[in-house]
Amino acid sequence: MAQEGDNGSSKSSPVTPYEEALDALSSLITRRTRVGDVNMGDRFNVLFEYVKMLDLEEAISKMKIIHVAGTKGKGSTCTFTESILRNCGFRTGLFTSPHLIDIRERFRIDGVEICEEKFLAYFWWCYDRLKFSSLVSHFDAAQEKTNDNVPMPTFFHFLALLAFKIFSAEQVDVSIMEVGLGGKYDATNVVQTPIVCGITSLGYDHMEILGNTLGEIAGEKAGIFKHHIPAFTVPQPDEAMHVLEEKASQLNVPIQVTPPLDVKLLNGLRLGLQGEHQYLNAGLAVALCSTWLKKTGHLEDTCLEQIHTLPQQFIKGLATASMQGRAQIVIDQQTNKETSNELVFYLDGAHSPESMEACARWFSIAIKDQDQTLFHQKPDNSKFSNEVVKMHHGEKAQQKSTQILLFNCMSVRDPQLLLPRLMKTCADNGVYFKKALFVPGLSVYHKVGSHALTQNDINIDLSWQLTLQRVWENLMQGNKGRSINASSEELKDDIEMSASNSEHSAVFSSLPVAIKWLRDRVQQNHSTRFEVLVTGSLHLVGDVLKLVKR
Repeated sequence: MAQEGDNGSSKSSPVTPYEEALDALSSLITRRTRVGDVNMGDRFNVLFEYVKMLDLEEAISKMKIIHVAGTKGKGSTCTFTESILRNCGFRTGLFTSPHLIDIRERFRIDGVEICEEKFLAYFWWCYDRLKFSSLVSHFDAAQEKTNDNVPMPTFFHFLALLAFKIFSAEQVDVSIMEVGLGGKYDATNVVQTPIVCGITSLGYDHMEILGNTLGEIAGEKAGIFKHHIPAFTVPQPDEAMHVLEEKASQLNVPIQVTPPLDVKLLNGLRLGLQGEHQYLNAGLAVALCSTWLKKTGHLEDTCLEQIHTLPQQFIKGLATASMQGRAQIVIDQQTNKETSNELVFYLDGAHSPESMEACARWFSIAIKDQDQTLFHQKPDNSKFSNEVVKMHHGEKAQQKSTQILLFNCMSVRDPQLLLPRLMKTCADNGVYFKKALFVPGLSVYHKVGSHALTQNDINIDLSWQLTLQRVWENLMQGNKGRSINASSEELKDDIEMSASNSEHSAVFSSLPVAIKWLRDRVQQNHSTRFEVLVTGSLHLVGDVLKLVKR
């Protein structure tokens, strides 16, 4: 069978040990639909069998875990939490999802993704043991010696188990575990005695699995609550808050609502993660860290009551927290080397109506501040370090700017909810897109790794991207009265590269073709800075980073 991403070369490159592990991991990605063909409860219960196979029962029970669920802000809250406790001097383990470029991003020790050597050692230890147990189970079932037919775990289940193995073996002081989906049946919920739980902002997402109302969604998220274990949340809609409080009462869980962090507590510094909504996540992170410190005997009952001050370690942790794909700004280095103008990507993996609105507010503020300092993270082999790029006065400051949207989202999401929120919020802030570009995903869903990229296939199905384009064009027609000029001179010659071109938008057959189009526009328009908002999907953000940072 032909490999995805095969370039047609007759010479096959040798598979590296890391690629071999990624191929094995890819084999765990189920091609079934996520709902309707599996009992979530049954699949979740099997997780405890896997924990036994890996001899992780005692290890997990001893781990000092912070468990975080929610619709929006889970990753940001976990990132703030990890950064705070690391700056307090603790050895930290952070498990998040999804990854953007490399699977090892999901497993961070002391703020750094796990090195390849350790990843391979822990990966094969878990994989081989589970594979052997699975084969034994199948053999015994065939011999009618047992009814226990335990298959290999699915992709995310395996990753969560691997995280527990890594963090226990690395003897971290604290493990911050981000729920992947929902809460009640999530693989991370094999944790029985976390130190503290957090619920970030709730909204409508993954409704095909979690329910059609905020109450149903809140009930699934509250599935991480454990008897008498304290929990914190942020201000929620009444329907969701009522369910959280009811679930907490049933389990005797003390639950508190944390307000957004007061900016004055940062002593003049800024949060490391950009966007006004991050103050909500930062406030929750402060509460989680304070409670963890108290319950583990490292802090007296004073920090949470310190309304007017924060420990210096907390401030440093909040100010230096970094996360790829959330309110991240990246200047295209290839274009920047060849021309005096710029192609700037504003990346945010927003994919719910509420996060789309927050993304639009951030983008609008970021592009208007001509004297801003652009912070973006740069891959540095084993870790992401902050790179600071200052906008120069003079020629660049006098450039015209053109805003372009680069968008894709999963077909389970409703563009009629996402795109109007994005467009309206930007328009309310005086920002109008000259062109919206819609592209299919670059990474294939059943493979992980650098070789899991699709070819530029002329026969690729673009029906979903054409649907997104129709939604956008209809929105633009409805905004004819607004001061939107989409037929600007610098975009007049874009027809030849697109699969479908309209007045306000275009569909491209692949992401590389769209980025080539953008780079060509920059080459042809030396007086214009192109500001591209990339949003709708973290997978899209990751794919852009792979191409732009090569």
